[in-house]
Amino acid sequence: MSVSAEAPPGSAPRVPRRGAGGSPRPEAPSRPLALAGGIAACAVAAGGLAVLTTLTAIGWITAPHMGLGSGLPGVLRAAGVLWLVGHHVGITVRGVGPVGMLPLGLVLLPGALLVRAGRWVVQAAQVTRLKHVGYAALAVAFPYALLTGAVALASRTPVASPSLPQAVVAGFMLALCASGLGAARGLAPWRELAGFVGARPRSVIMGVIAALATLTAAGAVLAGGSLAVHLAAYRAATDALSPGPGGAVLLLLAGLGYMPNAIIWAVAYALGPGFAFGSGTAVAPTGSALGAVPAFPMLAALPAGPRSGVPVWIAFAVLAAPYLAGVLAGLVTVRAAPTPMLEAAPLWGFVAGGAAGIMTGAAAAASGGPLGAGRLVSVGPSGVQVGLVAVLEVGVSAAVTAGLANWLLLRRHPGRDAGPADEDGYTEPLRVEAPVPPAAQRPGVVDETDDAGGHRIYLDPWAGDEDL
Repeated sequence: MSVSAEAPPGSAPRVPRRGAGGSPRPEAPSRPLALAGGIAACAVAAGGLAVLTTLTAIGWITAPHMGLGSGLPGVLRAAGVLWLVGHHVGITVRGVGPVGMLPLGLVLLPGALLVRAGRWVVQAAQVTRLKHVGYAALAVAFPYALLTGAVALASRTPVASPSLPQAVVAGFMLALCASGLGAARGLAPWRELAGFVGARPRSVIMGVIAALATLTAAGAVLAGGSLAVHLAAYRAATDALSPGPGGAVLLLLAGLGYMPNAIIWAVAYALGPGFAFGSGTAVAPTGSALGAVPAFPMLAALPAGPRSGVPVWIAFAVLAAPYLAGVLAGLVTVRAAPTPMLEAAPLWGFVAGGAAGIMTGAAAAASGGPLGAGRLVSVGPSGVQVGLVAVLEVGVSAAVTAGLANWLLLRRHPGRDAGPADEDGYTEPLRVEAPVPPAAQRPGVVDETDDAGGHRIYLDPWAGDEDL
């Protein structure tokens, strides 16, 4: 069906679709929403599989000992497995066990294609209302989940077996979120979409973004610095694999795919809990205890030794990064708030910092996973520990900063204290009117609004004038 029909009075306003330069887009023949979603889902799946099939074929030609199987069927099944890995679907390998530590960077490929698909669906089906964005996302998500399930069944071999339930659920969730984001962006620019969010929730969202951006930047700097320090070990691990020119390119792409995982692990390291790379191992600011690790060049950046060998000022900067994220979250929350609220400012700051901490814990849980059924069954940070510590460090520092910033703002501008909130969540500042000095009165003019409690005596200057 199509959702572009006129809505009854009182419904959500229509959002005109804009083209380049802000001019309205010309109308095109409309397709049914279900048909447009199915076409978009098939196009995204075909595009992602085509890219990964090309890369897999290059690896099979340049390094035939990779074990991809015999001929083109083996290449296609390997590409299907990689495509499912890009959706964070676990694989069970015969003789090894479950493999769940997957490169998060591969999620960007189907995610970007699904965002573009969502934008195309709102154009093809002529969706013009924001309340219909969910329908457009579901129209893409349902067929996409069926396609991921079909690829999981077709990619099974005696050696590797993708998880069918994970394929269906992960495909549906990724398509729902990414295509919904693209559909909303296809209807209006980000600035207009932000206008549909209340002022108070928008300030909290801005605080969460500030905290996550600070943590990401700190993790990227820490991971990159550790890799630069262990660059010699990285080169030695690459030379030991002797991948050849084509294999070296694929190895570099694999390293880039695991870069988001490395950043999240660095954030967990800065928060304090750190991460593990196998049972009985730990990598934390206080020291590291590692066993044998796989021959993967990115793992050369792991710090080793029972004690931290970094200088004190670097260790202090690493441990201070989460608190800095909380400080920025509190400042941004107060800065973007509609009105200063002395009592509630710490609460909103803690909400922003706590939400960022919960999202950090979820990312930590997704960044790790098993690498088999043996000693490497536990790899990566603990999502519960990282989330709890992040909520405490980032949330509390954001709450304290928001309270202090709000108090300083009210002290500098005492007339900006917040009044009662209206139905939309906005508050008007209370303004204390200054007393108006009494105007100079002419003789004989009585100010009847000021009776002074009935004790004022007025003199009539015209009393006794016989001409009046």
